Amino acid sequence: MKYFISTGELSGDLHASYIVEKIKKLDKNANIYAIGGKNLVKQNVEIVRDIESLAIMGFVEVIKQFSFLKKVLNETVDFILNNQIDRVVLVDYGGFNLKLLEILKEKKPTLKISYYIPPKVWIWGKKRVNKIALADEILVIFPWEVEFYQKEQMKALYFGNPFMEKYKPIEKIGENILLLPGSRKQEVVSLLPIMLEVVKEKTNETFILKLAKESDIEWVKFDENDYPNLKIETGKSLKELCENSKYALAASGTVILELALLGLPGIVLYKTSIINEIIVRLFIDLTFVSLPNLTLNREVYKELLQGECRADFVIYEMKKLENNYNQILSDIELIRSRLGGENIIENYAKIIIKGDNNELVK
Repeated sequence: MKYFISTGELSGDLHASYIVEKIKKLDKNANIYAIGGKNLVKQNVEIVRDIESLAIMGFVEVIKQFSFLKKVLNETVDFILNNQIDRVVLVDYGGFNLKLLEILKEKKPTLKISYYIPPKVWIWGKKRVNKIALADEILVIFPWEVEFYQKEQMKALYFGNPFMEKYKPIEKIGENILLLPGSRKQEVVSLLPIMLEVVKEKTNETFILKLAKESDIEWVKFDENDYPNLKIETGKSLKELCENSKYALAASGTVILELALLGLPGIVLYKTSIINEIIVRLFIDLTFVSLPNLTLNREVYKELLQGECRADFVIYEMKKLENNYNQILSDIELIRSRLGGENIIENYAKIIIKGDNNELVK
């Protein structure tokens, strides 16, 4: 069969790569095309558009890029229809993928479309739910999402969180502090200067800065010689760096969940423009923003958002984290236990290939 996978950022690209690996084992005749990135490239998927151009963060930035995104959307629809794709898999990236879902179902109602990791409508409210309902299967990766969709008279399938099969707890904890400012330019530009303030202030600590790629350092100009206690890494895996660290300061996002599954404590940082903040406050009513905290419905990873995302607040919370370190490790173990399952990724892949049939998943 022919498959088309639509991702929009690195986290979706990573999740999609896990699914592709299983699809290829289950369907030996699979031909797979994608809007994707480096992880899908490693799976030898034919990339029709790289996600780097789609890494847009925030309402204002999306508006600025509206005409470009519309062009990409139209090109994607044409590709799927002209190449007689059998299965479409949408991965997160709600603004783009929901519109893609809507157009494809309008133009070809019989096309089978699975929404794997649908947008977080339980954060943004219910306006998008009706659009998600157009998908043939809704595949979620957090247990509370099933209940949410049930309340909307919709069926969502959950087999566990895929990261549970990929991220085993680290066996040792180091002495460094890991800095993870994110993969998107807006994140790095807003968070890295705050992190560097902390590095300069905490001269008794050694910090490791992990960047998605080496060129990202150009987004924030600074003299590395001014930070002798800072090491910059681009090649090592997150797990390797976690094994040499005692905790992390990290951008809000999927990486916080990765830290939890690896067993590393941390502090969540998030800062966006004033306009984006106003819009977020108007539409979002949520106690926590990070997935590990939502899993337990309490704050295991301290969240420093917007006005609280300052160097002095970070330093204060670092001290609190160190004082409560063992309790945080216990809470992280509980997070892992809530997200487990059996044959998680394979079960999702089976549904994508053959549809929602209870006989498929045992």
